[in-house]
Amino acid sequence: MANLVTQQPPDKSVGAASPVAKHRRFELRSLGEVGALVVLIVVFAVLNPSTFLTIDNVRTILDQSATPLIVGVGATMVILMGSIDLSVEGLMGAAGMTFILTTANSRDSADLGAGSFALGILMGVVLGVLAGLIHTRLKVPTFIVTIGFWFIGLGIATVLFGTDTIPLLPDGGLKAWPNTVFLGLPFSFWLAVLIVAIGWVITRYTKLGRFTYAIGNNEDVARSNGISVNRIKVYVFAFAGACSGLAGILATMRLGAGSPTVGGGILFVTVAAVVIGGTALSGGKGGVLRTMLGVMILTVLNNGLILSGVSSSIQSGVSGAILIVAIIVAAWPLRSRLRITK
Repeated sequence: MANLVTQQPPDKSVGAASPVAKHRRFELRSLGEVGALVVLIVVFAVLNPSTFLTIDNVRTILDQSATPLIVGVGATMVILMGSIDLSVEGLMGAAGMTFILTTANSRDSADLGAGSFALGILMGVVLGVLAGLIHTRLKVPTFIVTIGFWFIGLGIATVLFGTDTIPLLPDGGLKAWPNTVFLGLPFSFWLAVLIVAIGWVITRYTKLGRFTYAIGNNEDVARSNGISVNRIKVYVFAFAGACSGLAGILATMRLGAGSPTVGGGILFVTVAAVVIGGTALSGGKGGVLRTMLGVMILTVLNNGLILSGVSSSIQSGVSGAILIVAIIVAAWPLRSRLRITK
């Protein structure tokens, strides 16, 4: 988090590690998250032998993980730059309301067909670009900018919602699409996997991805090496906005109705998943596959606690405790190079 945590230039000896050693460290670090996921699955399977590992519940877990996965891809890229995006819930609400009011619904609004998806995603992109421009041109910290756009998006969604009846999607069609099964898995999860794959390709094989890591490692060095830091930041916020917009559309289809608060609660899950997955809040380390592991860990945890009859307040406490532990574990190896700004 660039505004709260700054990273001092690393010691040159650290960068001397061979690619093989770095790859091994990555594998060992990933094994920790995989192991945690496996342990959770085993524990809840033992506690709920008749319900947890059923086909229906596995599909439920995958469907529930779809929205935070899509948001998490964009959020991961922002955090890799050493920034933070807290606007996701507002952008989801604005995009979801834009989508439902431009497709077939109970208010008899204009039905633009596939154009409604494009408009919903475009709403997220525009808000993301504006947030990026304000941050880069006016030097406003991303923490402040994105909180502002959270409420701007929520305000847009509320205005679009208006005072008429709640816009509802007709039964079947788009309303049923997220839970429709293909090759044994719900469409919503297949969509999330596609977005994760796109995010992985971007971060691994494109200049945008490489420059994103470079900015997160050291923004001044990246700029001195000719990287257009401000432009890359705007691109990344635009991509994150597109992910939030798509997530808002998916959440609206799952709900079957328009709601300004369709993204409620997704921010905590997403940021927690990014951190638990191993992406550093200081930037420059991590990736979307790690975030996918983090999302699955939290989704399995919440699902298992519900099936075990644990109250919602305790569920929130457990999730918060896990987040704190994950941050401590992630930051401990970097404690000599991190400085917290009060």
